[in-house]
Amino acid sequence: MSTARPRTADAPALPLPVLTVMSVASGAGIANLYYNQPLLEQMARTLPASEELIGLVPTLTQVGYAIGMLLLVPLGDMLPRRRLALLFTLLTAAMALGTALNPTLPVLLGFSLLLGVSNMTPQLLIPLAATLSTPEDRGRVIGVMLSGIFAGVLLSRTLAGFVGDAFGWRAMFWLATALMLILTAALAVALPTTPPTHQGRYRDLLGSVLTLVREQPVLQEACLFGFTLFAAFMIFWSNLIHLMVAPPFELGATAVGLFGILSVAAALASPIVGRLADRGLARRVAGAMIIFTIASFGMFWLGRASLVWIGVGVLAMDLGTQLAHVSNQSRILNLAPGAQSRIQTAYFAGGGFGAATGSAAWSHWGWAGVCGSAVAILLIPLAKWLLPLRPTA
Repeated sequence: MSTARPRTADAPALPLPVLTVMSVASGAGIANLYYNQPLLEQMARTLPASEELIGLVPTLTQVGYAIGMLLLVPLGDMLPRRRLALLFTLLTAAMALGTALNPTLPVLLGFSLLLGVSNMTPQLLIPLAATLSTPEDRGRVIGVMLSGIFAGVLLSRTLAGFVGDAFGWRAMFWLATALMLILTAALAVALPTTPPTHQGRYRDLLGSVLTLVREQPVLQEACLFGFTLFAAFMIFWSNLIHLMVAPPFELGATAVGLFGILSVAAALASPIVGRLADRGLARRVAGAMIIFTIASFGMFWLGRASLVWIGVGVLAMDLGTQLAHVSNQSRILNLAPGAQSRIQTAYFAGGGFGAATGSAAWSHWGWAGVCGSAVAILLIPLAKWLLPLRPTA
């Protein structure tokens, strides 16, 4: 039986040990979406598959993730988030196991999609942390949670690169299965029980997501910023392995993974940005980070034959995208108390677009297409940021 207790008036809003477990679980959970990226060349050789077909693996993972965000994360406002988090963590373990065991490319594609659909625990834990935190501390708490997620996104490639080179790509998903089972037990002990905030039908719950977007100009802007930044992020990371294995580098999965270590500084800076958001500077920070991210793709193009410049660009891009996400999340999770899961859905539902765009750009135009498509997408939020925000009606 779980040792978790409902929150009481005398208990701390969010004790540090509980916040730590939630942040680590979010990072380890989100990592499941990215293990496949540095392993694509190995997958293509062993299954076998063409470069274009194997590019569907990260694309379908992100498409599945978008489906889960749209259809499953809103349930966090309707059902106890603790119960949902445990269920989805177990389902993620099952999908990772299926990925490790699959014999053919079609089966791998199917499990890649289902792995994305089931991996909803991180996006349930962020609204839960926001709900449990005090208003004056919410930006810092969100920053800590996103630090865990960013570290998971970045270090997932490092871990997958080393494990893949040493033991083969299937070993990474065996390890992921074990990690998810351990996290299920940790979350069962740590997570508090909180009551649902939405009473009504599931259809009405989903419809209210659109209502929130329509009625909240801040949410509209943050969704545009988040969607395009994440698309650019995925365009780069889903194609870096193709650049690394080609001349002049001729490197493998480990090289891609090592780039993730450069970006841990961005994850460490997230709570600081959360504090700035608590002081009302979130929109300014988000705009500055959009410009920073655009500049990083200039570095990727101009320094395309230099590991040093690619590394500098990775650091700049991850700083830009991650810190913009912290600012955006701090802005929107205060908008509608009781609707944080639906707000989370609105913000994160577009992730598959970037992976799909990046795969097509590389296939048709190579690295120039990767960099050019990312910059074109990022010019959209830059133009929006330069305009005044429409006031709430």
